Amino acid sequence: MKINNMLVTLACAAAFTGSVQAADLKSVVEGDHRTESFAARDQYRNPQATLQFIGIKPDMTVVEIAPGGGWYTEILAPYLKDEGTLYAAHFPADSESSYYQRSLKAFKEKLAADKDSYGKVELTEFDPASGRPIAPAGSADAVVTFRNVHNWMNGGYDQKAFDSFFAALKPGGVLGVVEHRAKPGTSREDMIQSGYVTQDYVIELAKNAGFELEASSDVNANPKDTAKHPKGVWTLPPSLRLGDQDKDKYLAIGESDRMTLRFRKPKS
Repeated sequence: MKINNMLVTLACAAAFTGSVQAADLKSVVEGDHRTESFAARDQYRNPQATLQFIGIKPDMTVVEIAPGGGWYTEILAPYLKDEGTLYAAHFPADSESSYYQRSLKAFKEKLAADKDSYGKVELTEFDPASGRPIAPAGSADAVVTFRNVHNWMNGGYDQKAFDSFFAALKPGGVLGVVEHRAKPGTSREDMIQSGYVTQDYVIELAKNAGFELEASSDVNANPKDTAKHPKGVWTLPPSLRLGDQDKDKYLAIGESDRMTLRFRKPKS
């Protein structure tokens, strides 16, 4: 299903002059508050159309899973700050991983640096192996995750992750998943090694947790991507794991081919 990239601009939309003011989604995506290198990825990540497809509205309670450096947080936080709530389920504070600690520290600094945009973000923990909740049970209208499922497979807690999403959502709540897309029939081992996951496997995880598949979109599809690269998905931008080797070739492909799926928690 192709998604129309145009959204209706609200009459009350405000111009951006640094910190984010109350605005519609289109204005947030185009706002001057966004990190320049992040905004440069919009051509591949299509945030406006992606969030529109998932059904994110400004009055929702949304949980963003593993926000990393805050690529989507820069859009979700200002969009939800006046009427909604954003839970950012980041790495656990007590993790022994130095990478996790550095990432969490940088994210906290990002939030603190712009209280106007991010002051209402509620920081929680994403640690499905421990069973900690990502948000109060049954409180969220939506849970969103972007390019993370392969990491959970590698950690062996992919099903627990989806179970935690189901627990956090209200009956009727929505789960939006964007993930690098492997060719059908790819083995689990190859999925973990390459970073590409089959769409059927993601659907299976969601259904096992209790979700119903509602719709899929090609908004983040990339037919140039074969999903077969020397360093897996990290061969492509923005990682470019091979450095200058065949760099122009991989830049011409762009970011990965991705599935974009919307699931629903049954109302009863």
